[in-house]
Amino acid sequence: HQPMFYLLSNLSLVDICFTSTIVPKMLVNIQTQSKVITYTGCITQMYFFIHFAGLDDFILTVMAYDRYVAICHPLHYTVIINPHLCGLLVLVSWIISILNSLLESIMVLDLSFCSDLEIPHFFCELKEVIQLACSDTLPNDIVMYFSAGLLAGGPLTGILYSYSKIVSSIYAIPSVQGKYKAFSTCASHISVVSLFYGTSLGVYLGSAGTHSSQSSATASVMYTVVTPMLNPIIYRVKT
Repeated sequence: HQPMFYLLSNLSLVDICFTSTIVPKMLVNIQTQSKVITYTGCITQMYFFIHFAGLDDFILTVMAYDRYVAICHPLHYTVIINPHLCGLLVLVSWIISILNSLLESIMVLDLSFCSDLEIPHFFCELKEVIQLACSDTLPNDIVMYFSAGLLAGGPLTGILYSYSKIVSSIYAIPSVQGKYKAFSTCASHISVVSLFYGTSLGVYLGSAGTHSSQSSATASVMYTVVTPMLNPIIYRVKT
């Protein structure tokens, strides 16, 4: 169980940092009835939001691979999923996430903005900030959508592939008790992944259909605040 607990500790750390990027400022705004954020504060918040959102995505993908090996190759689990591999996968996840968030934040710094800007959101969301720029935003849009497709679509594809193999292996188990035991080892991860991707895709697909910034901001609370809060509860109940 050591690899699983190591990955869980990383997921918990990332969730804490993820919510800490948004919630403290949001609570201060509610308390002071002020919705002002400095330019530097906005860029900083946006950088850390992109970083920890992407890192959350990568950690969930690594955990899906861990469950795949545990169920599909149980006899080789301790050989494949060793401390060195776990540390390497987490390190690579951190590096990719840092580089991506750094690139997107630096590109926003190159944009010029008009005065008296108002972001229709409760935090500095990348897409909303880019839309407020007075200069050409085409390079930013290309990088934003490309990285979203690559760094979000890639891990999601890996998770779906892992679970397609897991389902096939579970169905091959002859006993009902064996199937239940195998499925229970990844039930928590399925719940967390469903919450994370379900709320994220729901927010962006819903906002694309309604074009309402207010409804999008309200729905964003689900994956920025509620989902990270539920993750430890889900895993604690299972443990």
